[in-house]
Amino acid sequence: MEITSLRIPDVKLLVPAYFTDSRGWFAETYSKRTLATQGITAEFVQDNHSLTLHKGTIRGIHFQRNPQAQGKLVRCVRGRILDVAVDLRQDSPTYKQWVSEELSAENHRQLWIPQGFGHGFLTLEDHCEVQYKTDEFYAPECDGGIAWNDPEIAVDWGGVADPILSDKDRALPLLEQSGVSF
Repeated sequence: MEITSLRIPDVKLLVPAYFTDSRGWFAETYSKRTLATQGITAEFVQDNHSLTLHKGTIRGIHFQRNPQAQGKLVRCVRGRILDVAVDLRQDSPTYKQWVSEELSAENHRQLWIPQGFGHGFLTLEDHCEVQYKTDEFYAPECDGGIAWNDPEIAVDWGGVADPILSDKDRALPLLEQSGVSF
């Protein structure tokens, strides 16, 4: 597995090795030992799987507040997404900065997003399935988010001006109104 740091060094891009033959392929998509060599020591406690039906849908930008902040290991197993991580750690030199990567069933890339980050994605095709591991259980009382189009963060969603959003995501506040503190 190839693991590289992105522009925000705590966010890592993981590219598993795929071994193919006449039957198909095999890949090791998670190895605690391999991730530990890169400083990723998360103990995953929950797997999540979502299906998004329509291209142009944004899910996020979501996070869980302390004391149950979540780190996530994200992959797209069907379709293509633009996956986004926003640094919400106030003492970080990259506070309010974001990184993105295209994740797809074809490129097999995964994104490690540590605790203290917001996460969202834009579907680039219809019928996208996303799977992710978390290092903390879902806690509704710690659930939070910020608006996908917060001008202070200014995520480049690839020119999408009018995405499909859930009612919850449409109502998310700007960062300055969110009360988030990591």
